[in-house]
Amino acid sequence: MTSNGKMSINSNVNPKEKTELYKQMLLVRRFEEKAGQLYGMGFIGGFCHLYIGQEAVVIGMNAVKKEGDQMITGYRDHGHMLVCGMDPKRVMAELTGRASGYSRGKGGSMHMFSVDKHFYGGHGIVGAQVPLGTGLAFANKYRENGNVSLAYFGDGAANQGQVYEAFNMAKLWNLPVVYVIENNRYGMGTSIERHSSTTDLSQRGASFDIPGLKVDGMDVFAVMEAGAKAMEHARSGKGPFILEMVTYRYRGHSMSDPAKYRSREEVNEMRQEHDPITTLKELLLEDGDIDEAGLKEIDAQVRKIVTEAAEFSQSDPEPDPSELFTDILIEENV
Repeated sequence: MTSNGKMSINSNVNPKEKTELYKQMLLVRRFEEKAGQLYGMGFIGGFCHLYIGQEAVVIGMNAVKKEGDQMITGYRDHGHMLVCGMDPKRVMAELTGRASGYSRGKGGSMHMFSVDKHFYGGHGIVGAQVPLGTGLAFANKYRENGNVSLAYFGDGAANQGQVYEAFNMAKLWNLPVVYVIENNRYGMGTSIERHSSTTDLSQRGASFDIPGLKVDGMDVFAVMEAGAKAMEHARSGKGPFILEMVTYRYRGHSMSDPAKYRSREEVNEMRQEHDPITTLKELLLEDGDIDEAGLKEIDAQVRKIVTEAAEFSQSDPEPDPSELFTDILIEENV
């Protein structure tokens, strides 16, 4: 966003595309709000990390992907699943531990995959997805398929040693990978100023000769513009690229986090002045791309999708106890 709080305007995005970006961000927001409600009601157990506030990052990056490009991320992953086309009902069913979930109810919030949608997981181990995403890029180069791997991780994971090992190999072999650092400023609960000796994460690849950009991650058009540049760089054979998306989460690190390490005033200021959905909504109205009736229709459509997903996730049966012994060991006759 610009200094006056307005979104940057991408002239290459037509009114229909802008409206679709708004709908996708709203779907992620409403889905996460419902997930938070279900967690509070006891339908979701274990860990649950919400993406509320960060929607512009994954929606903007998804808009510049091509068919076949892969996505891999950490445990704040529901938005990534939805935007790549995974079924909201099955995502929510996995959150509630039901048989129709993407991991048959055994993975929960942090562990879902869909090879069909080129989504290679949320991962619970901090930073583990980065070398895995680099491996996907290696496979792309080996197969000469022209695809790019998108590896998402947070500012906390940016300090993990395996991240830098992956950077080194990615540049050494000029692998087609874009590293998207979702800098929501607090890691688990410690501000980036306190947990990182250098806070410009876009330059973390400098010693490996990996270029990087710092991006306003609350502005979907800024994300798209930077994302397109990074994807073209990687796809053209020039190797990896780092995008630091400066974003913000409104909720705590996870549902069990009261987030007392920041002030209510700080959160309210971000909501009121930098919210990615509100600012895009205002832009759509200002440009005459949609009217209030159209916005209400989109909201109704999104709420219907989320309500149906929530109802399905509570009525779908739990996994059969025999599922405890599946997907554990593959026995081969030698």
